[in-house]
Amino acid sequence: MAARVTGVRDPEADPNAEVAALYARTWPRLIGVLVSIGGSRADAEEVAQDAYVKLLGRWSSVRRYDDPEAWVRAVAVRTLISRLRRQQVAAKASAKLLGRTGEVREPDGEALDVAAALARITPAQRAVVVLHHVMDLSIEQIADELQLPPGTVKSRLARARQALAPLLAVEEEVPRHA
Repeated sequence: MAARVTGVRDPEADPNAEVAALYARTWPRLIGVLVSIGGSRADAEEVAQDAYVKLLGRWSSVRRYDDPEAWVRAVAVRTLISRLRRQQVAAKASAKLLGRTGEVREPDGEALDVAAALARITPAQRAVVVLHHVMDLSIEQIADELQLPPGTVKSRLARARQALAPLLAVEEEVPRHA
């Protein structure tokens, strides 16, 4: 991630207090993003905790970035995507060994379930959708955070939108008059 360095901060500042302040300010938002991408609050909390632990070890350099929260979010999102990919591979292998097809039911139209729709696209697509539409990050910001070319982000976003469109379509019922 290309991070810009801002002005030098007070060398006497307590790094643990600085990280604690960042943690308190950003934890709820990060958990919301991770739950939106991964669906599991437990996984989101574990991945977020790991990202903050990594931050502690790199605080001397990350503290000078324009947006340390973006660094933590990038580490957490990339970690979660990797975890979700491993889970998908394990689930497919298990289903294959047990002779299951792995079919997922179509939405029944009774309710619009965004979380269920997001769960039907790849973790990488889910990440760009959530970062773009929930966190309101630009293509360039997402590319920077996920260490991807902007074209890849655009492609994933387009494919995700295409996959989500039929899942999130709301059909209006027109009342018939006798």
